[in-house]
Amino acid sequence: MPEFEHVLWDAVDGVCTITINRPDRLNALDTSVIEELGGAFEEAFVSDEVGVLVLTGAGSKAFVAGADIGMLAEQGVLEGKENSLLGQDLLELIEDGFKPVIAAVNGFALGGGLELALACDFRYASSSASFGLPEVGLGIIPGYGGTQRLPRTVGIGYALEMILSGKRIDAAEALRVGLVNRVTEPDELLDEARATAQAILEKGPLAVRFAKEAVRRGLGMSLKDGLELEADLFGMISSTKDMKEGMQAFLEKRKPDFVGE
Repeated sequence: MPEFEHVLWDAVDGVCTITINRPDRLNALDTSVIEELGGAFEEAFVSDEVGVLVLTGAGSKAFVAGADIGMLAEQGVLEGKENSLLGQDLLELIEDGFKPVIAAVNGFALGGGLELALACDFRYASSSASFGLPEVGLGIIPGYGGTQRLPRTVGIGYALEMILSGKRIDAAEALRVGLVNRVTEPDELLDEARATAQAILEKGPLAVRFAKEAVRRGLGMSLKDGLELEADLFGMISSTKDMKEGMQAFLEKRKPDFVGE
């Protein structure tokens, strides 16, 4: 099991829980935390012990309350772009990883915290969670992908309202606009996320991988090209042992025994 200073990594029954462990700073993202998260996700993506990941924050107050303002306050043009690219690289790693990632948002998800959650495949939130991109109030803009991923998730109008006004929304509103998939009581959040992770683990691992790839890559394509990608992946999956096992198990009315081949 890998060890980090500000990130906890725990794999149990195929589910890896990655916890940002900096509660005294509301789990704020600085360079060291971003780099450690990159290492934690890279380890989970290649580990045979892991099929699905859950990302959360330590403590009850914050998922991630944003980027570390102390890190940003002294930046100039070059440092600003470097800081933006550092965060963007981490979020692209999470988004492009072939294993599903569920964000379990247990409190504040502000600025870089909301951007981090948006890079996950979907989001569950505790009833005490809140969401926002307050950067314009600091004289900057979202720099870790918020201007791109939020409109793709909630629509351009609602996203611009949040980004331009710095508006913060609660968990119920986040559910209403499709920013999160589910809202739970705080003490049930991780159990709910892990239960969904277990449901995913019961499915064919290659099918899960290809389905995520079809959706993620297809979003950047025209409909025609996306459909062609889907057909290509559908053809590839049809040659696998898991496809044959899944079909045979269905016909025999039994639970399939997938092997990832």
